[in-house]
Amino acid sequence: MPIDPATRAKLKSVSTATLATALYRRGLRNQVIQGVRPLSPPGAESMVGQAFTLRYIPAREDLNPLTAFRDPAHPQRVAVERCPPGAVLVMDSRKDPRAASAGGILVTRLMMRGVAGVVTDGGFRDSAEIAALGLPAYHQRPSAPTNLTLHQAVDIDVPIGCGDAPVFPGDVIVGDADGVIVVPIDIAASIADEAVEMTQFENFVMAQVRGGRSIAGLYPATDPMTLIEFETWRRDQT
Repeated sequence: MPIDPATRAKLKSVSTATLATALYRRGLRNQVIQGVRPLSPPGAESMVGQAFTLRYIPAREDLNPLTAFRDPAHPQRVAVERCPPGAVLVMDSRKDPRAASAGGILVTRLMMRGVAGVVTDGGFRDSAEIAALGLPAYHQRPSAPTNLTLHQAVDIDVPIGCGDAPVFPGDVIVGDADGVIVVPIDIAASIADEAVEMTQFENFVMAQVRGGRSIAGLYPATDPMTLIEFETWRRDQT
């Protein structure tokens, strides 16, 4: 199911922290991809796109020599060429950054193909080069350039675990300066609406706090007057 453009725009306007709260309210507590950090510079645009997945396992040396990368059917190469424009390539690298999930050339190819971003719970080689591309990219830490064959790519476009989060093909991946979160596609529109509403309320709260107001009764809004004041404030912003 493709993501609606309006939903995509709303998800770009909210934070992963707010999305985490909205998902928690639905009982979804494990949607944050743990341990990954952005290579993008501070202030970069948020990443939003549907997941296209790649799964690695521990390499078996007789099946994963350097010559395996010459095979055009190698799953890593196939994933780079098949990840749809506007999607996010999400890689299950077993939370192990010792072997690179990808490097500068492959990530550049993804950028030229129009993907929305790339995420691994392992690491990238050429991390400074990838950071300079401007494509949203998230990893755990840079990988040692020589450890090419500790991981073996085996599957594409299948359910994976990435940083302890379940990722199904087509789920919506949202990334910002704080990290990356996975929004199930079937509830993406309603989560986006809820997160936009939460963001507006948080903007109101921040304005009140900056004006010297106490958070008591304000955040959370346990004082009934708070929501009345919020609606008045919101009307005044339009």
